[in-house]
Amino acid sequence: MADLVRIRNFCVIAHVDHGKTTLSDRLLETTGTVPLREMREQLLDSMELEREHGITIKARAVRMAWRDHELNLIDTPGHVDFTYEVSRSLAACEGAVLLVDASQGIEAQTLANAYLAVEQGLEVIPVINKIDLPNIDLDVVREELRTTLGFREDEILLASGKTGAGVEELLDAIVERVPAPTGDPDAPLRALIFDSHYDAYKGVVAHIRVVDGALAAGDRIRLMATERESDLLELGVFVPDARPIERLVTGEVGYVATGLKAVADCRVGDTLTLASRPAAEPLPGYRPAKPMVFAGFYPSNAEDYPELKDALEKLRLNDASLLYEPETSQALGFGFRAGFLGLLHLEIVQERLEREYDVGLIATSPSVEYRVITQKGAEVAIDNPALLPDPGTIVEIREPWMKVTIIVPTTHVGPVMEVAQNKRASLLDMSYVDPTRAMLKYEMPLSELIVDFYDQLKSRSQGYASLDYEFAEYRAADLVRLDILVSGSLVDALSIITHRDRAQLSGRVLVSKLRGLIPKQMFDVRIQAAIGGKVIASETVKAKRKDVLAKCYGGDITRKRKLLEKQKEGKKRMKMVGSVEIPQEAFLAVLRIGDET
Repeated sequence: MADLVRIRNFCVIAHVDHGKTTLSDRLLETTGTVPLREMREQLLDSMELEREHGITIKARAVRMAWRDHELNLIDTPGHVDFTYEVSRSLAACEGAVLLVDASQGIEAQTLANAYLAVEQGLEVIPVINKIDLPNIDLDVVREELRTTLGFREDEILLASGKTGAGVEELLDAIVERVPAPTGDPDAPLRALIFDSHYDAYKGVVAHIRVVDGALAAGDRIRLMATERESDLLELGVFVPDARPIERLVTGEVGYVATGLKAVADCRVGDTLTLASRPAAEPLPGYRPAKPMVFAGFYPSNAEDYPELKDALEKLRLNDASLLYEPETSQALGFGFRAGFLGLLHLEIVQERLEREYDVGLIATSPSVEYRVITQKGAEVAIDNPALLPDPGTIVEIREPWMKVTIIVPTTHVGPVMEVAQNKRASLLDMSYVDPTRAMLKYEMPLSELIVDFYDQLKSRSQGYASLDYEFAEYRAADLVRLDILVSGSLVDALSIITHRDRAQLSGRVLVSKLRGLIPKQMFDVRIQAAIGGKVIASETVKAKRKDVLAKCYGGDITRKRKLLEKQKEGKKRMKMVGSVEIPQEAFLAVLRIGDET
């Protein structure tokens, strides 16, 4: 058990792909936490998806020992969609190591994460990583850290996660600069739940940071928000694998196997206390995550609905920022409307459901939450285009706008500005981070941001531009609902809300795409795009045709006509009863509509 003054809790924050996970590997190696023979690349990225995408998705906690001190490292994600994970990690720490890639300098999310850490009152240690790379200019990066974030020259450390250079100096700096935790060891137990996961045998496993008091194996615990009590099954720390211990004291980080089976009983941000001696006041939790992007998830097979519900419940425990509620669709049956922090978050959740829980999914096109002002003066939040009220009852529709920060090399400023203009963005400010890179600040609608903006930004800047965004406000706009009708019946899952100026073009692009995706039937299939009752674009999938005249050799024309008339009658009858199966690719076509418009 460590003395309070010998504990250091810190996290590593950076822009995506600046080497956090590699540096964490070196820290584990240098402190001897993981023997060399067991060491592997990206040790803390345990999810298969994290290794494939080369990104950290989940925050991970691990305990290390260095010069008689106990260091608790919490690894954090860097992508803007996972800022929520970062904010939770920061709340459990007193210090943050801010990593900057020597070859890329300060990027958009470096700034965003640094400001988050400063807001939380953490001691920030700036580190320039990847110093082993050739052709880097360390003086330029140092100057950026001094001017942009206000660090002193003597505060900045140099390191290489690959070679291990400077790692010992970093560990010493953490011991010297990061303050010890403050808390009252004699007060009733208060522990902050900063993460959790589900275990089939131990129930909900909560990752905790003890703020006051102590916790021993065998104690009976109480969750203050949900008022649930439970006997503690196991108490332990991550080193980096779970290791049971007898006691966790003030300032320490570890895990608690609660034995609770209901996912909703143990919420991230809740305060854990003892049932025998409960605390009077809970700890300040987190602001609930605010989803920005919404999509419908439906099982490919209607009988799999209970499995999808179960999978979402378990995934919600592991990812507190995922919100969902049941919904039904005329085209797709029973499913869920889920809220995500961004498009990458949506993609990761979909992949995890399909891989980890083996659920076949149909995902509808993503939309954002609109505010509709009706003639009765009510304000209604709409995140599903199919639920938009009758146009006659709407006074105005407001859409969410974001503040967007883009950092881009000066040579690519023109193409990036062109992309932003096409997305209805307005430029607020342009400044220079250093002689070679510009910082552009825009305001733009979230609905434009979520449709391939990031991809276009990367391709126009040859991969050098970086992006960060935050919510600004709701603004009124001239928006309409674009409906898709297949064989005269409305497919609610294909509806989108779009700007009136773009509706015509979007409708044409969408129906022509769907024409290539909907398989041929035995009858003609008409695909139409409509606004209200007015059809603005139309295409037809021609019927499969059997050559009924093949057996006629010569002979009277009336005989041929009779056979063709008979075929026509049959197709007409079939059209009345026939239904059109719409493939998953058709729903994905709506996602990619932004590429052509």
